[in-house]
Amino acid sequence: MILTALVASPFLLGVLAWVLPGRTARRAVFMAAGLVQAALAARVILRPPPSEWGGALGADALGLLFLGIVTVLFALSAVYTFGYMALHRHPRRRYYVPTMLFFLGSMTLAVLSRHLGLFWVALEATTLSSATLIFFDRSERSLEAAWKYLILCSVGIALALAGTFFMAMALPPGAEGSLLLDNLLAAAPGMAPAWLKTAFLFLLVGYGTKMGLAPMHTWLPDAHSEAPSPVSALLSGALLNCAFLGILRAFQIANAAGLGDFARRPLLVLGFVSMGTAAAFLIRQPDYKRLLAYSSVEHMGILAVGIGIGGGPAAFGALLHALNHSLAKALLFFAAGAVFLLYHTKNVSGVSGLAKRAPFVAVLFTAGFLAITGTPPFGPFVSELTIVLAALAGGHPWIAALFLLLLAVAFAAMGAAFLEMVFGDPPEDLPALEFHGWNAALILAPPAVLAVASLALGFYLPERLNSLLKAAALLLGGRA
Repeated sequence: MILTALVASPFLLGVLAWVLPGRTARRAVFMAAGLVQAALAARVILRPPPSEWGGALGADALGLLFLGIVTVLFALSAVYTFGYMALHRHPRRRYYVPTMLFFLGSMTLAVLSRHLGLFWVALEATTLSSATLIFFDRSERSLEAAWKYLILCSVGIALALAGTFFMAMALPPGAEGSLLLDNLLAAAPGMAPAWLKTAFLFLLVGYGTKMGLAPMHTWLPDAHSEAPSPVSALLSGALLNCAFLGILRAFQIANAAGLGDFARRPLLVLGFVSMGTAAAFLIRQPDYKRLLAYSSVEHMGILAVGIGIGGGPAAFGALLHALNHSLAKALLFFAAGAVFLLYHTKNVSGVSGLAKRAPFVAVLFTAGFLAITGTPPFGPFVSELTIVLAALAGGHPWIAALFLLLLAVAFAAMGAAFLEMVFGDPPEDLPALEFHGWNAALILAPPAVLAVASLALGFYLPERLNSLLKAAALLLGGRA
C-alpha cells in the first residue's frame, strides 16, 4: 500500500496543517511532509511496487520520472519558503501550507494515475488547490491571474473530459469498458479510428491548455508571474509536466492503435507555435517573472516538438528535456524571488547592478539563464542537441533549422534582459540590504543545488536515470 500512502500523506498532513493554530506547528508539518514524500518516493522509484486500486494507481517509467521531479522540487520549495516568507513584505496566509500540501498530493496522484478518469480528477484538483496560491498577494493583478487560471484551465479540463469520453466510445464492441491505461493499450488496435483521433485531439487541446502550449497558454504568464516564487517554481517545473503526462498517455494509446503519425503532426504544429509565440513575447519583455513564464511556454513547445519528431532518440531527448527544464526553471524562479526581495520590483528596468549588490545571487541568476537557454555545458544543451540530432537523423532538416532559429531568438531576447539586470550600477534609491543570515541561506541553498544539478547533467547522466529515460521512451514507441 505504499502508493496509497504516497498519495494520501500530503492530503492528511494538509488537513492537519489546516487545523493547527500556530505558524511554527504548520511549518513543522510542512517540512515533515517534504521528508515523508522524499522517503516514500525514493522507495517507489528504487523498487517500483505492484499496482494498487485495481490497477488505477501504478508506477511505470513515465510516472516515476515525473514523480521524482515533483518530489525534488517540492522539497527544495519547502526549504526556500521558510527564508522567502520571512523576508516577504506581505501578510502571512494561514492557508499557504495546507494548500501547498493539497497541491503536492494532487500532483502525486496525477503522476501515479493509470486510469484516464482518475488522472482527470487529479489534474482538476491541481487547479483548485493552486489557484489560491496564485492569489497569495491579494492584489488586483494576482486576482486577475487567479481567475484567468481558473477559467481557462477549467475550459481545458472540460475539453479533456470530452476527450476521455470519446476514448471510451472508441473501444471496440465487446471490449471491457474500462479507462485503465493497460486495458486501453490492449484494446487500441481494435479501436474505431475516427473516435480515437477525435479523443486524441480533445485530450491534446485540453491538457495542452494546462501544459501551456500556445495558443492556449494565455493564463500561464499571469499566473506564474503573480504567484510567490516557490509556487511559481512548482507551477512551471512540476505542474506543467503533469499536464504533459496526460498528453503522453493519449499518445501512447494512439501509437498502440497505429495512429502515431497522425498524433505526431499536431504535436509538431503546437510545439512550433508555442516556441514562436514565446520567442515573440520574450523580446523586450518588461517583467522578468513574465519573461521566465514565456520561457516555460517555449520549453513546453520543445517537449511537444521532441515527441512530434518521433522515434526513440527524440522521445528520449524530450523526456530528458522535461527534467532539465524543471531544474533550470525552478532555479530561475528561486533566483528571481531573491532579486525581488533585493529590489522590491519585478520590472527589468528597475533592476541593475545585481553583480555588485548581491554577487552570489547574480551568479545563480546567470547560471539559470545559461541553463534555460541551452548554453553548454548545462543539461538543457544536451537534451536540445539530442532533439536536433534526432530530427536530422530522421530526415527532417527543416525541423532542425526552425528549432535552432527559435532557440536563437529566445537566447537573444532573454540575454538582453539578463545583461541589463546583472551589470551596471545599482539604483541609488534602494533600501538598505537586509538579505543576510539564515533566511538568506535558506533562499540561496535550493537554487545553488539546482544549479549544480543542471551543470552536472551536462557532463554525466547517471546510469539509473539513463535506464529510466530509455524505458520511458520505449513506452512512447521508441526503439532501443
